[in-house]
Amino acid sequence: MIAALTGMGLSAAAGLNAYIPFLLVALIARFSDVITLPQSYAWVESWWAIGIGVVLLLAEVVLDKIPAVDTVNDAVQTFIRPTSGGLVFAATSAAEDLDRSTWMTTHPWVGVVLGVLVSGLVHTGKTVARPAINAGTLGFGAPVASTVEDGASVGLSLVAVFVPVLVVLLLVALAWLLIWLWLKVRRWRRRRDRRAALA
Repeated sequence: MIAALTGMGLSAAAGLNAYIPFLLVALIARFSDVITLPQSYAWVESWWAIGIGVVLLLAEVVLDKIPAVDTVNDAVQTFIRPTSGGLVFAATSAAEDLDRSTWMTTHPWVGVVLGVLVSGLVHTGKTVARPAINAGTLGFGAPVASTVEDGASVGLSLVAVFVPVLVVLLLVALAWLLIWLWLKVRRWRRRRDRRAALA
């Protein structure tokens, strides 16, 4: 159960930023005993994987803060974020130190599917909300929204690893926020369409 909560939290964080939870897991596994990755995922904590992750994170942090470019970046990330979510869910749920249950270890595909679903849902919410934020703020909201998302990804990743029982509360809050943003986007689009029809 604890491993599943950790995996869900990390997957949700990957839906906001694919590289933050990946790097957090890699660095914690490499420099501590909090996470001991199984042999099949040992490559995650290798220097080359960490190096590539850092380069991709830097590119993501910059590109996601530029209006219009962030929308293109989100389209590209449609494949990357759910994949990263599936990877970190499967890797951490297979790490025996997180959970004494072997069920997730013997059924690794469950972690991958759950990770892809959770991060895919969060990514979809982010992708739908961002164009409306950009249009509603004339692009000035992009760097603010991106910084908040990066901070949320870091916070959610840390909670998922160190206090996984709080993941449920954070996921409920994140779901509420995404629904609220989606409703705001719908209202904004209706107002825009009405204005266009009257013009």
